[in-house]
Amino acid sequence: MTAGVNYRKTIYACFVGYIVQAIVNNFVPLLFVTFQGSYGIPLSKITMLITLNFVIQLLVDLLSAAFVDRIGYRASILIAHACAAVGLVGLAFLPDLLTDPFAGLLISVVVYAVGGGLLEVLVSPIIEACPTENKEKAMSLLHSFYCWGHVGVVLISTLFFALFGIENWKILALVWALFPIVNGILFAGAPIRSLKEEGESGMSLRDLASSKVFWIMMLMMLSAGASEQAVSQWASTFAEAGLGVTKAVGDLAGPMAFAFLMGTSRLIYGKFGHRLNLNRFMAGSCLLCIFCYLWIAWIPVPFLGLVGCAVCGFSVGILWPGTFSKASAAIRGGGTMMFALLALAGDLGCTSGPTFAGLVSSRFGNDLHTGILAAVIFPVLLLAGMVLCRKVKPGAAGESGRM
Repeated sequence: MTAGVNYRKTIYACFVGYIVQAIVNNFVPLLFVTFQGSYGIPLSKITMLITLNFVIQLLVDLLSAAFVDRIGYRASILIAHACAAVGLVGLAFLPDLLTDPFAGLLISVVVYAVGGGLLEVLVSPIIEACPTENKEKAMSLLHSFYCWGHVGVVLISTLFFALFGIENWKILALVWALFPIVNGILFAGAPIRSLKEEGESGMSLRDLASSKVFWIMMLMMLSAGASEQAVSQWASTFAEAGLGVTKAVGDLAGPMAFAFLMGTSRLIYGKFGHRLNLNRFMAGSCLLCIFCYLWIAWIPVPFLGLVGCAVCGFSVGILWPGTFSKASAAIRGGGTMMFALLALAGDLGCTSGPTFAGLVSSRFGNDLHTGILAAVIFPVLLLAGMVLCRKVKPGAAGESGRM
């Protein structure tokens, strides 16, 4: 504990940091049809924006471990917020200033994707370094704010478009840009500790690679991301089929219900984590996730499939932050390198899960139920990883028996 220093401002700034990441990831997809109509950009090019956002964030995950510790957490987190703000502001101006509107959108996405990638790498270790008594609770509560940010972005944007017209989306982009600007100012004055300040030198890539627990955690992070997105990315499809609504309403009913219950799961552990056993909570969540996958795959009633998708959101809530917490407790001195690589594994899971489900579905006549059934391998692998963690003997490099 650092005497005389109040880290409450730091914790609040970390919470808002994940809201900023939610804005970066979820605002532009709401405007795809608008971009298509306003700028005459074909949908095939517009969907590249999401792919580019994801690829840039993956590259930042991979490269950040090489420079974050050198320039420090404060400088890195301020750069993250500056990039997010500049990218969002760029959305409002660059498409009209450049001769090619798509180039303006592309530049904006690249800039804010750098910010989003840095946020994903930095926010978790910053809050882990704060002298809190129950870091598992803080980590779960932290990650719930991404879910609330996702829900808020969709709800507030939809309300804004209904009241003021979607043609005024540029004004809303500037409003969303205020979040990283204000939160960057908050971070500038907040106390920030590095994980190295706790007496840890920070493990090298070679040290991490020699740790059996590290590879188990990487498998668990990949499985957590895949378990989450394999259903989340297809939730709107179930909503459209089950409720007989338009795609726009389906996007609200499906992914938002998933995100809301995922956030609820994280909030529950963030509130009552001191009374709950993380291992049991994660194991129970894995079993519930497997049940939801089988429910979605085998129950032929579309509306019940939608219910299964929503409950699946609750089941995956603790998996990502819980794995972060377990890795931090098990691999002492993992530092920024460990968090960056875990974020990379999680992001790889986020793309491999829905891709795997989609490929299997197309192989079986576009039967989405078959794709979801095949993707049950991901929560199964995560549960297997938890079992392996208990069997790995302490004493290897960076490993601890505290699991």
